[in-house]
Amino acid sequence: MSDAGAPGPASARADAMGPALLHTLFAQSAVGLHVLDARLRLVRAASLSGAGSAEHLVGHHFTDAYHFERPDRVERLLREVLDSGVPVYDQVVRGRLADAPGPDRSLLVSVHRLEDSDGRVLGLLALVVDVEERERERARAACLAAVRTKVGASLDMAATCEALAEAVVPEFADLVVVEVVDEVVRGSDPPPGPLGTAVPLRRAAVRGAGADDPLDGLVPEMRRLPARTPHSLAVADLRARIVPVGGRAPWLGADPDTARLIGETGARSLLVAPLTLRGAVLGLVSLYRCRGTRPFEESDLPLALTAAAHAALSIDNARRYVRDHVIASAVQRRLLPQRDGDGVAVETAHVLLPGRGSGRWFDTINLSGARTALIIGDVEGCGLRAAIVMGQLRTVIHTLAGLDLEADEVLARLADSATRLAAEQAQAPSAGRESGRPLTASCVYAVYDPLARTCTVARAGHPAPVLVTPGGTAALLDVPEGPSLFDSEGSPFAMTSADLAEGSVLAFFSGTLLPDEECADRVREALARPGRSIQDLCDAIVYSLPDDTRAEGAVLLIARTGAVPADRVATWELPHDRTTPAVARTLVRDRLDGWNLDGETAEATELIVSELITNAVRYGTPPLRLRLILDRTLTCEVHDSSRVSPHLRHARTVDEGGRGLFIVSRLAAHWGVRYGAEGKTLWTEQELPAASAAGPLPLAHKHG
Repeated sequence: MSDAGAPGPASARADAMGPALLHTLFAQSAVGLHVLDARLRLVRAASLSGAGSAEHLVGHHFTDAYHFERPDRVERLLREVLDSGVPVYDQVVRGRLADAPGPDRSLLVSVHRLEDSDGRVLGLLALVVDVEERERERARAACLAAVRTKVGASLDMAATCEALAEAVVPEFADLVVVEVVDEVVRGSDPPPGPLGTAVPLRRAAVRGAGADDPLDGLVPEMRRLPARTPHSLAVADLRARIVPVGGRAPWLGADPDTARLIGETGARSLLVAPLTLRGAVLGLVSLYRCRGTRPFEESDLPLALTAAAHAALSIDNARRYVRDHVIASAVQRRLLPQRDGDGVAVETAHVLLPGRGSGRWFDTINLSGARTALIIGDVEGCGLRAAIVMGQLRTVIHTLAGLDLEADEVLARLADSATRLAAEQAQAPSAGRESGRPLTASCVYAVYDPLARTCTVARAGHPAPVLVTPGGTAALLDVPEGPSLFDSEGSPFAMTSADLAEGSVLAFFSGTLLPDEECADRVREALARPGRSIQDLCDAIVYSLPDDTRAEGAVLLIARTGAVPADRVATWELPHDRTTPAVARTLVRDRLDGWNLDGETAEATELIVSELITNAVRYGTPPLRLRLILDRTLTCEVHDSSRVSPHLRHARTVDEGGRGLFIVSRLAAHWGVRYGAEGKTLWTEQELPAASAAGPLPLAHKHG
């Protein structure tokens, strides 16, 4: 029987296992074990590589035994555990054993405080695990996820290439240069591989790991690939390749631009991959790793190829968008007025800001009675569909304007045409991603009458115009908002009439120019300068807007109103009897003599007036009014209170009457009838010889 105080066999075995356990851990551990004293010096250590003890490290400070990328951070971490007793787990740092060759590696560090049975601090236990391969895989996965998330999110080619550069630097490379075939940047089809050295490539993105790296000056904006270089070979055989660039590679002599880039950045490894899609070459991506970073290996090729393939597809999508946008923009510009169409006593100017939208339009249409229609509209969307719909709506509104309808009725009939157009497009087969979206459009239709000095305005889902008085006060016109043109509700449109002083300015905008109240204030401030020309006002508005308001594109139309001089208008109130045609001919002859018009024009005008007055006396009701307006054309108007519509007839040879309007239509360049609250007005316009034309009417601002 053993003594009561003597240790038993189990206790003895446990005491013997302690040293054996420590010996085994330090001799065979697959991780680096390091026992540190309170001064952070190594007391005992096991090799990081698992090859046994590392007694040669004993006595060294921990940050001297290892070459850390940031030793101050590691020492701070150790002292925090030593002071607080709170262990630290799985901190990733970059470094290597001081006597180990090669670049730094990713190390996983965990630290615990060592205490005796009385709680006194003895030192630290630091465990170091080499996780370089794991971190590489993590970095590759993160890089690939970034490529799939960021690249292709925009249809802007430059943004797509910048997103590729941002995704791969610094996770996968220290420096990247993305180059795209110049024709592809312009929207043309990419050339089939192999790509010849004569094809120019444009720099689309360049990015380095340093935030302040001045890399743009090291990479030419445009270049042709020199022959017998890794870049030219990659676009010739359409294969990626890894190339060491340390020392004096022989091919660098043929490519001085790349040689300068390598020399300035310290690059030592190059991975070049072509951007290809279905055998066509869209560009080239060059990835560099610099000194202090592990060179590219064969295991890096799958990621590079996947990223390049995704980028090529995204760049091709952007290219197709660019091509469609170029075509749509060309169609839009051809469908818009090619010059400012100043009306009678109205001066206009416009600005068309290019952008993604291709359905914005404006118009200035001369109407009868010296009036001018001012129109601005917007078909939402981009591409050919928006441009084509815009052209259709513009054609319809030109036709409606020629019917001399009121502004609200013009928009009502335009909305009816838009509804039929939408129904036709809904039945047509799908042709692209835009065709399935519902059509949306807005419009403002205004008519300025310089004789009455009034402007009638109606709008369909569009911002109201801004009115600037001659004194410089700018404010939105109070115009009730009607439904948009493709709205299915079919609500009625309202019209507002405003009296305008001579020299007033009307400004019409597309909605993208007024996205918020701040922009609206800037616009009003730019307009409130009455002494400037309207083109200067247009430019001032554009200058005042922030850049982010122009991405979609915009249209601005500005008109300055004038008045018809009294000596260019003649008005007579006439009796409603059979002698009136003869009286009217005499009055007209005297007035045309005073205007020095040629005899042929005077004879035709007398005949036109005689026929119109005769028609009004025979079929109309009093009061009867005759008016002549002289501008670039000669306008004759006959007004009576009857709303009975006259009709042009083709009389037979034996008919005694019915030829009046036919004669008028042959003598006048244009004729028509418009209706108002007090009856109807028959009007004609005659072209004047160049020597007789009076020229444009003066505007108020031109007298200053």
